[in-house]
Amino acid sequence: MVSEQKKKLVQQLTHDLDQYPIVGVVNLENLPAQQLQTMRSMLKSKGVKLSMTRKKLLYLALSQSKKKNLDQLRAKIKGMPAFLFTNDNPFALNALIVKNKSEAPAKAGQTAPKDIVVKAGTTSFAPGPIISELAAVGIKTKVNAGKLEIIQDVTVAKEGDTISAKLAETLKRLDIKPMEVGLNLVAVWEDGLIFDSKQLQIDEKEYAQNIAQAATWAMNLAVEVAYTTSETTELLLQKAFREAKAVGVEYAIMNKETSDEIIARSERQALSLQKEANL
Repeated sequence: MVSEQKKKLVQQLTHDLDQYPIVGVVNLENLPAQQLQTMRSMLKSKGVKLSMTRKKLLYLALSQSKKKNLDQLRAKIKGMPAFLFTNDNPFALNALIVKNKSEAPAKAGQTAPKDIVVKAGTTSFAPGPIISELAAVGIKTKVNAGKLEIIQDVTVAKEGDTISAKLAETLKRLDIKPMEVGLNLVAVWEDGLIFDSKQLQIDEKEYAQNIAQAATWAMNLAVEVAYTTSETTELLLQKAFREAKAVGVEYAIMNKETSDEIIARSERQALSLQKEANL
């Protein structure tokens, strides 16, 4: 028999599912309790509500919600799940979570969150047993100036691979921290659409560069077709002035703007003629 406390919890979850425009599913697996409390406090300060409970109760709340396609989040629930509720947008929610993650060394049995690549370059290791240890996980080396040098970049684990004890120890010795400590956002619901976490990944620096480049292209096109706006008027006038002046100089139309250039051109032509005629 379902307890009254559980009924109230499901009612509250259902209410939040119906009221908030953005619903996220996170996996709290491998998140230490201290970091969880820190993340909960941070999210609360940003207006994001974190609700944790058993999967069965989350499923029940999803089934009772009136929102369209919200039940599709059921398939996204895994590990130690929780719901996130916010009035912001999915991309802002993902950015908030990503910015509050920290690097951590890999442990045996963990799943690689992304491709783990060991870069080529000199290490701090002297030749010795470490050579065979690195070779055991696919890292080729050579001796250079008394130190081991990794010959080329190598992917030691693909995204989704289980990290072995040997690989975890090797990465630790190389001071490579491929894991991230923080909330793992799995999916987000907005207005009937489900966004996987990968779809929400945005390189903000690249995005800003693309916007700047698009603005430059738009400005160039507007000037080229003489499209008048508050941003292009001055450039169009400058362009028209330059073109009018060029025509005036070309056809020797004398005025205060063209006279200096026309005289200078005439002098050059006269000197050239004098030289050719050997006068």
